[in-house]
Amino acid sequence: MEELLRYLEQFAPEGKIELFQEKIKDRTKHITVVLEDIFQPHNASAVLRSCDCFGVQDVHIIENRYKYQVNPDVALGSSKWLNLNKYNKAEQNTIACFNTLKEQGYKIIATTPHKDDFSLYDIPVDEKLAIVFGTEKEGLSKTALAHADGFMRIPMYGFTESFNISVSAALSLYELTKRIRQDDSIKWQLNDSDKVETLLEWTKSAIKSADLLIERFNKNT
Repeated sequence: MEELLRYLEQFAPEGKIELFQEKIKDRTKHITVVLEDIFQPHNASAVLRSCDCFGVQDVHIIENRYKYQVNPDVALGSSKWLNLNKYNKAEQNTIACFNTLKEQGYKIIATTPHKDDFSLYDIPVDEKLAIVFGTEKEGLSKTALAHADGFMRIPMYGFTESFNISVSAALSLYELTKRIRQDDSIKWQLNDSDKVETLLEWTKSAIKSADLLIERFNKNT
């Protein structure tokens, strides 16, 4: 994979490789985002944009009743710099997603204003966290709440019960990514393998006819 990356880098636009090398230093999988049945294009796209802005590389998308839709005018191309993992083939896509994340060492944290396990400002960040967000009106499903490892709320001081989903995600990612970056005991950056894999995907996105170049590389190796 690293040899393919070096090969493709030759064809990247000027300055892109240096930019990628700089951005990869701030990418993390220590915090990941899970979206359950988020179908409004504006909100879906705004969450992706926040993930990219705060360096969160992976987004897990659960499609039980609704297909995830992205508004390109809001996302501003952020989706091509992220790993989007969709769950839409199982009978219980929420459980399938949670099981996959738990196998990867994540603690599943459901966001809800109705439970008091942790607030955004005191939830421990030493473990890998998968922060789960639900739909605007209905929130998370009963299945998601039943199978979560813990719950997180964002403190609010007004009459409104909850934030807009895109605002909730942005506030959560700002606080959580800030805290892991300030804690020297947390290895929050991508490991070497993830760095190469991510850089490869970014480089492919930046090159025209990347598939043809990869085909040529495979024939000559």
